[in-house]
Amino acid sequence: MYKQYVALCTLVIISLISGCSDNDHTDNAKHYPTKNLQIICPWGAGGGTDRISRFFAEQLKQQLGKNCVVVNRTGGSGAVGHKAGANANADGHTIAMITAELSTMHQLDITDITYQDYRPLLQINGDPAAILIGKNSPYRTLVDFLDAVRESPGKLKMSGTAAGGTWDLARAGLFKEVGLSKDDVIWVPTKGSAESVQNLLGGHLDAVCCSLPEAALQLRAGDIRGLAVMADHRDTMFPEIPTALEQDVNWTSVGWRGFATQKEVPSEIATILQKHLLQIAESEDYKQFMADQGFTIDIKSGEEFREFLQQQDQQWKSVLEYYVTQ
Repeated sequence: MYKQYVALCTLVIISLISGCSDNDHTDNAKHYPTKNLQIICPWGAGGGTDRISRFFAEQLKQQLGKNCVVVNRTGGSGAVGHKAGANANADGHTIAMITAELSTMHQLDITDITYQDYRPLLQINGDPAAILIGKNSPYRTLVDFLDAVRESPGKLKMSGTAAGGTWDLARAGLFKEVGLSKDDVIWVPTKGSAESVQNLLGGHLDAVCCSLPEAALQLRAGDIRGLAVMADHRDTMFPEIPTALEQDVNWTSVGWRGFATQKEVPSEIATILQKHLLQIAESEDYKQFMADQGFTIDIKSGEEFREFLQQQDQQWKSVLEYYVTQ
């Protein structure tokens, strides 16, 4: 009898504690936010990720009635800021800007942070990689270019970023898919796509791999041409450029950005944040802002975003294994 009494008391106490915890979360959500918010951006001030972060910060301020500041935590090829976002106080007042490097950093032993250390909220951008050539290049299709690489391994020159950078890995994945070695072209390291495009214009490269927005001015001027975009669909800004998929190359590579919060944040508060972020991402102001910046809008929320992050991890694991063993 005594044991039954003790067991019953224990159950009552557990129920009361659980109920209090649930009520606390509900009460917190009702009064959220209770202080200023911050967005931790893993990249430097003035860059594309920073500009998007600041747009959302201003919009959240208007919607939630609290200041929202952007904190740039740079360093470690994005590792410092991503870790700071994941490990921040889980009260819902710190939003983490996460980017495509999250899918590769831990596999390169730069950090131990993965998508599983966050509660993903919303993907807000996705700019696929593309293969670009000079206007007088003899290649008319992606297949033409890949055939030339295959016929003369180690002769053609490409660039887009540093060795092992986002665009180098994007073209490496493409090469892997069609049975080429990453070393079948000479990858010329540069500080970024701008330098690479200039080298392409000067005739020092045979092709560049970068996003379309990064080469938009030269594409519109007709100084360079696009052979393929590594996406599921053609880019609405450059509909004349076919996808790699259309040319029977089963490969996509997207440089994405999104928002997440700490995985311990109560679901009620995470839901509020996600709702407001989604409203901003679907607004006409955001569409105009992204058009002005030359960025592509790509929205995935909640579980769909998490599934995308899981797929990205798997995709880049395979590519990086190929990359380091070539």
